[in-house]
Amino acid sequence: MQYVSTRGGVPAASYSEIVLQGLARDGGLFVPKVYPQVSKETLKNWRGLSYAQLATAVTSLFAKDMQRSDIARLCETTYTPEVYCHGREGTDFKKIAPVVWLENDFGILELSNGPTLAFKDMAMQYLGSLFEFVLARKETRLNILGATSGDTGSAAEYAMKGREGIQVFMLSPAGRMSKFQKAQMYSLQDKNIFNIAVQGSFDDAQDIVKAVSGDLTFKTEHHIGAVNSINWARIAAQVIYYFSAWLQATESEDEEVTFSVPSGNFGDVLAGWIAKQMGLPVARLIVATNENDVLYEFFRSGRYRIRDSAHTFVTSSPSMDISKASNFERYIYDITGRNPERVVELWTELAQKKEFLLNAEEWAAVKASGFTASRSTHADRLACIKRVWDQYGFLVDPHTADGINAAVKERIPGVKTICLETALPAKFAATIKEAVGFEPPVPAGYEDLLEKPQKVLEMPADAQLVKNFLAEHDVGK
Repeated sequence: MQYVSTRGGVPAASYSEIVLQGLARDGGLFVPKVYPQVSKETLKNWRGLSYAQLATAVTSLFAKDMQRSDIARLCETTYTPEVYCHGREGTDFKKIAPVVWLENDFGILELSNGPTLAFKDMAMQYLGSLFEFVLARKETRLNILGATSGDTGSAAEYAMKGREGIQVFMLSPAGRMSKFQKAQMYSLQDKNIFNIAVQGSFDDAQDIVKAVSGDLTFKTEHHIGAVNSINWARIAAQVIYYFSAWLQATESEDEEVTFSVPSGNFGDVLAGWIAKQMGLPVARLIVATNENDVLYEFFRSGRYRIRDSAHTFVTSSPSMDISKASNFERYIYDITGRNPERVVELWTELAQKKEFLLNAEEWAAVKASGFTASRSTHADRLACIKRVWDQYGFLVDPHTADGINAAVKERIPGVKTICLETALPAKFAATIKEAVGFEPPVPAGYEDLLEKPQKVLEMPADAQLVKNFLAEHDVGK
């Protein structure tokens, strides 16, 4: 299994070689040269596996340069009920990511049982173990530079805190996350964790990460790596729960399932696309957006039109307040026939004009790919949260509400539909209270989170300032 860049400018590399890199040296994203294939017979054999066993099986398809015994050890120590035990009362934590059926053909994939109560934990806990394993084997260090719109940051920090040879520098948009999200990140006092609140939007923070990673001399000198979904290992780890959900939902290897996915940076739904390319029977992938509806516009027109910070709205589903979806490049790479020259052409046009329009052949490929999209407003989210609570006694966060709204509009009659959960409602108490009149329950151990002292440095959205700070606090010093 070899990996290439979406922009075609670097030699093929192995899984272990790319997991510490993040962006490729040509500015592209790593993807498998060929997607591994999963037969119906293999799907049948996977029924009955534990989540850790399934994770081992799927990861082994992507990490051919690692011993299966090492992968199994990482997965068996990561995907345990002791790690994923922070969700709702009554949850079957042994399943790690159980499907809860609200109706016979509509369910929620619970992905928020990890330590930061968000789906990002599903991949990030594994990434923490993987990084430590690879760093020890290579006898090197890693300075992780990331950007978060709300949940990636805390998931990364909880996965990496205290780990040997790793420092985390996490950029977040100042004043644009919920109080709970900020408290999760900023209350960490570990010496290897540095929080930087950028004066701007998530896209500004993400641009800084890309700019620093694009300085190859600086990146090499300071051993810069990434935990954002630009990191392939994280995407591969998210592929696992699509297989898990499908196995829980179906009885026949021919049965298709539709997935509705709240989407910001496109990583979560991209994992579903990859699972489909591997052979998972997926009928439709529904991209759910909020008022920042760049992806909705694309899947309705073939035009990808990004927006600047001033035109990226602050909404009640803040983790989706993104107008530049980094992982979208991987999807477009596939849609263009895996043509790196065309990807470079489109992203050059994007840099110059802030938009691009696919040609007729590419747009036809998008329409045939099984994607559709929907968008929600604040009022839509409130109504959905209340409706789901009143009808099913199930409380959802505002991002998952976006996903449910999209599923209602875009699902295929007669096909089971699963909405991917984004986070526990406790992380967005103000919006939940506005919707149902009471604040959501806070899981045990998190009751005093908002009162804990916080440690964060605020700075302008300036890549050079971030580089200076990182160099000063390099783990190698």
